[in-house]
Order: sequence, then structure tokens, then C-alpha cells
Amino acid sequence: MTARGRHRLLPYLLLLPGVAWLLLFFAVPLLQLAAASLYDPGGSLSTGYAMTWAFGNYPDALRAYWPQFARSFMYAGAALALALLMGYPLAYAIARKAGRWKNLLLVAVVAPMFTSFLVRTLAWKTILSDNGWLVGLLRDVHLLGPDGRLLATPVSVVLGLTYNFLPFLVLPLYASLERLDPRLLEAAGDLYASPAQTFRRVTLPLSRPGLVAGTLLFFIPATGDYINAELLGTPNEYMIGNVIDSAFLVRLDYPQGAALSFLLMAAILAAVFGYLRRADPSQGVL
Repeated sequence: MTARGRHRLLPYLLLLPGVAWLLLFFAVPLLQLAAASLYDPGGSLSTGYAMTWAFGNYPDALRAYWPQFARSFMYAGAALALALLMGYPLAYAIARKAGRWKNLLLVAVVAPMFTSFLVRTLAWKTILSDNGWLVGLLRDVHLLGPDGRLLATPVSVVLGLTYNFLPFLVLPLYASLERLDPRLLEAAGDLYASPAQTFRRVTLPLSRPGLVAGTLLFFIPATGDYINAELLGTPNEYMIGNVIDSAFLVRLDYPQGAALSFLLMAAILAAVFGYLRRADPSQGVL
């Protein structure tokens, strides 16, 4: 082989380890999961599962657990809205106003991720407990009744999702806003644009790549999460991730668990593609 041929082949050789890893640990398990979703639902681990191409597992699973599906997207959407209200101003402040404190603030955003996801969620369980300082404060200012509570409610689950996944939203936003040319903002002011107009016409469109990436990095894992609902909620707040966890590890109903997993992947992919289509800069919408 000539030197030129080896040079052309080199990029593909460098891809081989990553491709092999994805095939072995993603594609193969995904195919096994797809096969499990079509097993005879009447089987079990003790008697074995027969491949009967039971496509009816999908509508059956959806009919049984559509409330958990809807709740997952509702909680993830509410958490995303709350994270945007906090995360965008935070990312803007770090990128444009923090000065020499920028690195310290970035560490503060990332530092919670150095702790286990489970430990962070358990900490929120303590914060939101009925005897905790937060509930006591809200009762003192009459935002909660004497018997009001936060733990084991939808509010606690949404707060947990917001806290745990907030860095995934802030960091891409910071990266986009940090690259924003300040001369563009000055030019908007020179053209008599108000601060609100400057934000809507200059800052927001130019931060769109980070906003799109951050919302996807936040929304996708939040939709499939089950730890927050398990620890901060009750069965009334369970999301579809809790049902899938129970199907595989408690009820040992592999066909239903696999079918629910694929339904969740399909729903998330449909939401992502719809969002990306709407967020296409060529369409002028976000």
C-alpha cells in the first residue's frame, strides 16, 4: 500500500476502537432488548421466554402505563422551564459579568456533580422534609398551611429534577454566551435598541446553539429518570422510569420492561426531532 493510501486509511483505523465499543456495548444490547420486547408475555425466567413476535406487547404496555408516560414528560417539561428561568440568567452572568470570579462560579456550578447523584437526591429529601427548615420557613410566611408539605409531592420531584440536571443546561449556555462578541451588543445599543430588544434580537439568537444543546441534555435524562420520583415522591408521582425499573428488577416482566423502554426511546426521539426542526435557525424560530 502506498503512503497516500495509508494516509487515507488512517482516519478509519482511528475510528475502529470507538465503533467497536458502540457495537459491543450499545448496538448488541439494543438488539437484545428489541428481541425481548417481542417475547411471549406469558413466559417467565423460570419457564423461559419464547420468541412469538408479540407486537401486542407495545399497545398493551402503553394502555397500562400511559399516565406514567404523560407524567414523565410533564415533570421533565416543568423542570426544564424552571431550569431555564434560573439557568439562563446564571449562564449570562458568569459569561458576561463575572470577571475574575468566572472560574470560581463555574466550579460552583459543576461541583455538585462531584458527589453521587443518589447522595444529592437524598440531601434534597432532608431539605424538603416536613421538619426541615425550608418547610418551616414557608409555613411561617404562610406560603404553606400548618399541615402543608413539599416532600412526597410533584413539587419535590420537579425540584429534584431541576437541581440534579441544571449543570447540563448551564454549561452549554455559558459556552455560547461566552463567545458572544460584545461589539454586537454595543452596535445594537448604537442603533437605539432597548435592552429587551437587544436580548431578543441579538443575544438570544446567537446563544441558540447552546440553548438547544442544553435543553436536550437536560430534558432527555430528566424524562427517563426514576431516582427523584423514587426518593422524593410516592407511587402517585412515579414516572415511566420507575415502571421500567420495577418491570425488570421486581416483577421480572422482561417483555413489558423492554417494550416500555422502546416506547420511551421512540417518544423522546419524536420530541427531540420535533424540537430540532422547530429550533432550526433557517426557520427563524426557537
